[in-house]
Order: sequence, then C-alpha cells, then structure tokens
Amino acid sequence: MNYNPLNTIDFYKADHRRQYPTGTQFVYSNFTPRSSRLAPVAESFDGRVVFVGLQGFIKNYLIKAWDEGFFKQPKIEVIAKYKKRMDKSLGEGAIPLDHIEDLHDLGYLPLKIKALPEGSRVNIKVPMFTVINTQPEFFWLTNYIETAISAEIWKPSTTATIALEYRKLFTKYAIKTGSPLEFVDIQGHDFSSRGMSGIVDAAQSGLGHLTSFIGTDTVAAIDYAEEAYNAVDDIVGVSVPATEHSVMSMGLQTNEIDTFRYLIKDLYPSGVVSIVSDTWDFWKVITEYSKDLKDDILAREENALGLAKVVFRPDSGDPVKVIAGDPDAVVGSPEYKGAVQCLWEVFGGTESSQGYKMLNERVGLIYGDSITLVRAKAILEGLEKKGFASNNIVFGIGSYTYQHLTRDSFGFAMKATWGQVDNEARNISKDPVTDRGDKKSASGLLRVEENESGFILFDKQSREQESQGLLDTVFEDGKLVKETSLAEIRARLS
Repeated sequence: MNYNPLNTIDFYKADHRRQYPTGTQFVYSNFTPRSSRLAPVAESFDGRVVFVGLQGFIKNYLIKAWDEGFFKQPKIEVIAKYKKRMDKSLGEGAIPLDHIEDLHDLGYLPLKIKALPEGSRVNIKVPMFTVINTQPEFFWLTNYIETAISAEIWKPSTTATIALEYRKLFTKYAIKTGSPLEFVDIQGHDFSSRGMSGIVDAAQSGLGHLTSFIGTDTVAAIDYAEEAYNAVDDIVGVSVPATEHSVMSMGLQTNEIDTFRYLIKDLYPSGVVSIVSDTWDFWKVITEYSKDLKDDILAREENALGLAKVVFRPDSGDPVKVIAGDPDAVVGSPEYKGAVQCLWEVFGGTESSQGYKMLNERVGLIYGDSITLVRAKAILEGLEKKGFASNNIVFGIGSYTYQHLTRDSFGFAMKATWGQVDNEARNISKDPVTDRGDKKSASGLLRVEENESGFILFDKQSREQESQGLLDTVFEDGKLVKETSLAEIRARLS
C-alpha cells in the first residue's frame, strides 16, 4: 500500500492544532507501558517490558514514508490529496491547509525523540522514549504522529517481552534438568507469520521474537532485522527443511512410510529435517514407523554443523498430553506414555549431568499448535516428572501466542506531560477519577535513571534536569542520529 503519511492518523488528530490554546509553542509527550494487568506473562514476571521497534519505525516511517510519501511529492498534489480526504470525510474546508503547506516547505519533520537503549527492560510506568517538536510553529506535530507510533511500536515490544518470558522458562528447565543451555537459542521457534495481521506485522513482531531466539520461520523478520537493525553479519534467524500436510497426504496414506523414507534417506540424507507426523495416525508413526525407519535414521550423515536429526512434528490434540503423556489414557498405551517416552523406547539416548534422559541425537520433537506459556510450562513439568530433560522438545511459538496480544497487554500509551504557551511552561497530566490508576500520567518534563530495581522516572523536571539521565537523542529534525544493532539488543537482554 502506497500511503500519504499525513493520513496515518485517527481523524480527530487532524484539527487538534486549532484546539490547543492560542500561543502554544511546544508539546512534549512520552510513550510508556502503563500496566501488566492484562499481559499473558508468567507468575514470576518482574514488571519489566522489553523495548524494541523504535529504530525500525524511525527508518521506515519517520524518514522513508514521510520523504517518499510527502516531502518528495509535488506540493500541489500532496496537499490536494490531503484536502480531498479531509473534505470528503469531515466536510468541505473543515481542516485548514496552511500548516501542512508550511511543513512541506520545511522539508523534514521538526521533531526530537529521546529514548532508552533498545533492548532495555523497562519498568512499568517508566517512559521508553519522549517526543517534542523542535520548532514552535509545528507544536501540533508531536501528537499528530501518536497514532502511528502507537500502532507500530507496541507490538514488537510486547512480542519481545513475551519471547523473553519463554526464554526464561526454557532456561529454568534447562538448568534444572541439565540440558545444554545453548539449545535454548533454538528451543523457541517462531511459527506465527501466517496468523498475523499482514506481512509487515509479521516482520515487526518476528523481530521481537528474534531478540530472544534465533529459531524462526518468519523470513520477513530476518529481512526487517537486517534492514532496520544492521543485522547483516549476524546469525539472525535459522530454520530447517520441513514438510506440511499437503506434502504428506499427496503421497497417500497407504504409502506414508515410503514418504518418510524418501525424505529421510533420499531428499535429506544429512542435516535436520522436520516431518509433520499426524496427517493420519501420529501414534502409529511414532511407535511403528519409527522402528521400521530406525536404521535409516541412525545411518544419516552429519552435515557441516554436525547435525543429522529427524524431527517428528505432531500438530493436533492436547500438546501437554501428546508430548508428556495422558495419565487418563490406558496404562501402557502410546497415549499414556507420550511422544517423548515412545521415542525413547525406540531410540534410547543419554543422561544429562542432572540425571535426566535425553533422546538419541538423531531424533527429536517439535510442537507448534496452540502453544502458550502455560502449556509450555506444563509440558516441561510433565517431562521433568517422567525423568526427561527439557531439550527433548522444541516449541513452535505461533499466532496463538503472538497474535493473542493487544496494545492493552502492557497498557502502552503516548501522552503529553508538558507544553509551552506564550513562553510559559506548563506541567500537564491526566488522572481520571473513574480509572483504577493505570491511566494516571506523569507530569512535566521527564528524566529516567537506573538503580538496582531497574529504571525509575522523575517527573516535573527542569529543562536542565531533563537534559540529563538515560534518555538519549536518537532522532532529530528528520535524521536518525544514533543507531543500535540487533546484536547490541540481544546483548542487553542477555
């Protein structure tokens, strides 16, 4: 979609310029996570939200979109299009055009954004960044871009926070069961792309996942990380050859084992291959086919990375019961044992340093249907109780996690806290009597510092105080003035 960035607003933003007091010169706002009350996080969540996504927004929206969709367009054409949109929806002449013409003449966005480093874990009610206009006549622009800021940045930050919750969970059980800690990097695999609200959403959310993991099937997220976060030379994301149900069913049920054998022996004789295994009877695959294919699986050659694994992928049913076993099933049945124990009985394996069983390195499991933090924890707990290490399973984290999020998951909002009218500074705030306290805002100019409890906010600051602290200028007058990389973001989170 080619869009005029002037139109990336809620309609009510269009005439706020005239609603501010006469003589308004500056508007100062901040973007803050206000609450975790609705967030799907673990009970141990420490109240800190991962900050990521601003640099991508600056590059792709504040610079590229405004340059290509507004500043570099003929003035007469871009103004005419804006007038048409406003006239048809709000009434002819409802929105004056002089301030838009002045902005086009200026040739850049006269805004300054000060932010914490991306990859920071920011305490609830502490701003991640602030925005202010740099020229008095464009005071209206600060909150004009609020809609775009909110729409573009809450998601990658929210996804990154949930991804970190998964990583903390996997790390806890890796330590507890003696699993290799490096396995955690790939234990959470992004399966969410097809369930997101478009490709851009998938890429931005996928970046959030990549701050904690390298396993992903969201190719666009890797492109986005390279473009927006200078990740060209990094190991951004990895995946493996994998089948889908159309592939398996096209070979027909009567020849299903031949399809497995072709994939294992002929097409992928080395490396990792993931095979969806529940097109018809998963338990038959895991208990019968696995025995018939055992010699072929064990005979596969290692690739350059030393890998030669066949990964079985169940894709339906209750994930906890399928992987860790169903205590209500017939005792001794495959359903009762669960997929990990069934594979252990065929292939065996080794023991971890903590005495937990780890499957033979030639086989593994991945489950990616309707995984949540609650279910992932239940699976790991179930495996632990049966004496199995945590690295016997990879989790496909899909849209059931990453699309079941909203801006309200962490209460993200952009609010003005300071302004200047006729050279008079004004500390402003909101504190609705009908609210439970989540929407109460800070007041005045803001400064952020850090102590042993994390980031802390100081409001009602002087201009000198506001110039101090950890909020650092990253964008000013149409230019990105400070960059960060995906590698730096990952390092901060680790």
